[in-house]
Amino acid sequence: MEQQLQNLPIGIETFSEIRSNNYLYVDKTAFVYHLQSSGKYYFLSRPRRFGKSLFLSTLQSYFEGRKDLFQGLAIEQLETKWEKYPVLRLNLNTENYNSPEALTYVLEMQLSQWEVLYGKDVSETTISSRFKGVIERAYRTTNHPVVILIDEYDKPLLQAIGNEALQAEYRATLKAFYGVMKPMDQYIRFAFLTGVTKFSKVSIFSDLNNLNDISLSAKYQEICGISEKELLANFKPYIQRMAKKYKYTQKQTVAELKRMYDGYRFSPEAKQGMYNPFSLLNAFYQFYFGSYWFATGTPTFLVELLQSGNYELPSLEGISCHPSDIDSIDSALIDPIAVLYQSGYLTISGINKTFGSLLLDFPNEEVRVGFLRFLLPHYVKCTYQQATSLIEKFVQAVFDGNTDAFFTRMKSCYANTPYELIKDTENHYQNVMYLVCRLMGLFVEVERHSSYGVADMIIKAPNYIYVMEFKFDGSAEDALQQIKDKGYAQPFATDPRKVLLVGVNFSKETRNIDKWVVEEMEK
Repeated sequence: MEQQLQNLPIGIETFSEIRSNNYLYVDKTAFVYHLQSSGKYYFLSRPRRFGKSLFLSTLQSYFEGRKDLFQGLAIEQLETKWEKYPVLRLNLNTENYNSPEALTYVLEMQLSQWEVLYGKDVSETTISSRFKGVIERAYRTTNHPVVILIDEYDKPLLQAIGNEALQAEYRATLKAFYGVMKPMDQYIRFAFLTGVTKFSKVSIFSDLNNLNDISLSAKYQEICGISEKELLANFKPYIQRMAKKYKYTQKQTVAELKRMYDGYRFSPEAKQGMYNPFSLLNAFYQFYFGSYWFATGTPTFLVELLQSGNYELPSLEGISCHPSDIDSIDSALIDPIAVLYQSGYLTISGINKTFGSLLLDFPNEEVRVGFLRFLLPHYVKCTYQQATSLIEKFVQAVFDGNTDAFFTRMKSCYANTPYELIKDTENHYQNVMYLVCRLMGLFVEVERHSSYGVADMIIKAPNYIYVMEFKFDGSAEDALQQIKDKGYAQPFATDPRKVLLVGVNFSKETRNIDKWVVEEMEK
């Protein structure tokens, strides 16, 4: 007999609503207790739609003394006092920040609401002085120190990436606003700030130097998102229904969920990955292994960063960096890798203990495929919708052993690329080839290597194996001869499939493939 399903809180980020209306809640309240009992000022960065707002709402209900909402949860066994504090909660995720006035408007509206509760002094004319006044009066009115919760503190800065003048305006406004907290320490009980990124040149991380950044802490790896243990404990009936629909075993269903939505590691010491909660909830609601998280955001500014820096896309997988490289970003000099990590498109995949460096990679299949498919139209003249059809045509040519069709279509891709997109011809050639072949990997096995002794690319289809070598301003014949001389195809000598050796040359002058030669391996 199937277990009764609870409602799934898709799009609901209010703790009290979830607890009052029988929505499924994955218990994170032990983190609430330990945070408030062991410190005072915290910062947490996590990707969008990863549960930050719900955690802030949980903190709010706790500090408002809403004991009734926590029945049956972990904190009920830990907390004995249940005191009530004035809570000042600011959510900066509610506005489109396209002008300095937009940020000022949001802050002034929030201050006005707080001033209705705690009063206003006419001498307070600036945003910072009004915030300072609210904190002090909230303390004196209630005789309790204030709790400050700020959600998506960095939203204005993220939206202004690439516009330095607007960035400077926002930095000045936020510096004045956030800088109020440190001198008001005696009136503050607890402060928790969240965002997608940590900007290194904002006052919150310089003036407020007692802020405890727990973003890379192994202790708080599971504070947002869903662990595999939580998945199995809370979603068993959903897993069973999904298994029934796909005719999978429960183990196979969990493995597919893991492949699609797991893999986020927010600490070098993390032993297990975290599942994306937004994608997981939507997959269970639809009972379909779809792309949910990626579809809710279009990372255009990330593409612009990659293109402006002429970044080599094959390097996205298996990046090595120092922990400080992803700890924060400079709003005036943006490193795309730091932003890709903090935005959730890359995650920690390992650690080199010898050098103390981190390895970064795509967290899961949803993000990898979604991001590469989103990138393709920015490097090849096609729409996002046309990208899938384009890849299918490449795959069909590979299935059919039709190398002429494959490279003729590839030539068309290069020929249709707008001239201004090609800053470095060789780099662009490699990027397009990488995107096409990596997306083909959904249907066929594609390996790409650059080390001595291995072909540039190997594609394995049901009836064919392609061993490819590329030259840039060389000759296709030389590329083919290198495959033979180096024995790149020898590992497949006993494979029953036909093995095709393919030499390709790319011309810098024409900015395109100018020749390819194909020869079947003799067995």
